[in-house]
Amino acid sequence: MSGKITKEEMEELRLVFGKIDLDNNGHICDYELNELLKEAGHSQPGYVVREIIQKLDRNADNRISFEEFLTIVQELKGSEIAKTFRKAINRKEGILAIGGTSVQSSEGTQHSFSEEERFAFVNWINTALEKDPDCQHVLPMDPNTDSLFKCVGDGVVLCKMINLSVPDTIDERTINKKKLSPFTIQENLNLALNSASAIGCHVVNIGALDLKEGKPHLVLGLLWQIIKIGLFADIELSRNEALAALLRDGETLEDLMKLSPEELLLRWANFHLENAGQPKINNFSSDIKDSKAYFHLLNQISPKGTDEEQPRIDINMSGFSEKDDVRRAEAMLQQADRLGCRQFVTPTDVVSGNPKLNLAFVANLFNKYPALTKPENEDIDWGLLEGETREERTFRNWMNSLGVNPHVNHLYGDLQDAMVILQLYEKIKVHVDWNKVNTPPYPKLGGYMKKLENCNYAVDLGKTAKFSLVGIGGQDLNDGNSTLTLALVWQLMRRYTLNVLEGLGDGHKVNDDIIVKWVNKTLAEAGKSTKISSFKVKQGFFFFLSLLTLLWGKKLNV
Repeated sequence: MSGKITKEEMEELRLVFGKIDLDNNGHICDYELNELLKEAGHSQPGYVVREIIQKLDRNADNRISFEEFLTIVQELKGSEIAKTFRKAINRKEGILAIGGTSVQSSEGTQHSFSEEERFAFVNWINTALEKDPDCQHVLPMDPNTDSLFKCVGDGVVLCKMINLSVPDTIDERTINKKKLSPFTIQENLNLALNSASAIGCHVVNIGALDLKEGKPHLVLGLLWQIIKIGLFADIELSRNEALAALLRDGETLEDLMKLSPEELLLRWANFHLENAGQPKINNFSSDIKDSKAYFHLLNQISPKGTDEEQPRIDINMSGFSEKDDVRRAEAMLQQADRLGCRQFVTPTDVVSGNPKLNLAFVANLFNKYPALTKPENEDIDWGLLEGETREERTFRNWMNSLGVNPHVNHLYGDLQDAMVILQLYEKIKVHVDWNKVNTPPYPKLGGYMKKLENCNYAVDLGKTAKFSLVGIGGQDLNDGNSTLTLALVWQLMRRYTLNVLEGLGDGHKVNDDIIVKWVNKTLAEAGKSTKISSFKVKQGFFFFLSLLTLLWGKKLNV
């Protein structure tokens, strides 16, 4: 490794950092580094470990962030420090190293992947798609082999998993399922990648060829994102009002809505642990290694026989007193199995505190047995939790497919500082003067005004782009006004699509009439009798959305 860090190396370094960060708190301390080196057979004296930390630690807080890690590795590529990290991570138990996986990779490049993740994901996919007739040509996969990396090569399993995570993301009719050729396989993989991006997956530096060749670290990385999105789908107030039971004194629904799914999941676990009279946990890694918190959590959420559809299940707590951690974890998982929730983790994963797989394990517990009751509180403004419409979901998916940052989870709330809207302006080739933009984090005092200034600037840019913004002001965006926010977002998406379709005009500026003619011509050539007259009616609007889906999924040469 020399010179500037490539995107491929960046992804690898993130994986390396995540494996070193044992408690998943976003930083590496001397204890974590020392434990990793011991497991990797590179045990070092304490002063040596501290010297490494001091060399990496730029802000002198006795721990290193990913940014500090990245900066030092970039400066010291090939140094003993970088080599120590590389050797350690590649020899860590459960981590396999494979050779370079792209034309750009040097022969010496190593990409690591987790056998535990492969095992967990294969079992999850086997169960999830067990009865899907379109996947029987590759299922069931053997979790003890590398069959997973071959089975995703035609794109069918990936498309199916995306639809399981976010239903109706992909029109089943667009998936090529029979008599697959290199061309139709390429279509499937492009469809999967574009759809994964639309639901919020980070797919930078992943191509159809990578998936077709079954590059392990890329396949596992994409699958984890897809699975995680599905697991977290209902850990959201707008889809599960019972989560309001997690409100603390003095909090409002808006406060709870600001929490990430991971934070809500941790609060949910602690809610049940508190009811059991047990101490809280701070993470799903080091704090759950002894399985004791899990035992109490299972005991709290197991059906108590009050619901006819869920017969009573009494958790056997005898394994709680088991002295050996691995045996105690196995006893706990046997009880989880009685709830139909023995997925993602093995006893070893629990004892080692694998943060990713334990997070998935707890998310699955929540989805099957939330054990929450919607509070009857007249002071709660339930109007904040109106469900997302098909139109809103399409806009949100479109934004996320363009890689906006932050990821848009709540269409109106996440646009209230206009940062996403300003990024969308750049996507439609409208110049944004970022010197005029207030970027987060915002101060507690004056933060509201800085967000409002951004919103006012976003409206001004819309006027320069000749959008129809009569009666729309920055205050409307800042307030999360649904009707007026959608009016602006619709025009942004329409302009973006017109730019994509500019080739239809044969050198002339494309407009609605040209697009309508092209759509009707395409439908006729496909033997369809359906026609549209314009995009001004609801039927035309949803045809337009279908057109977008067609463009994203098939990558037509228009």
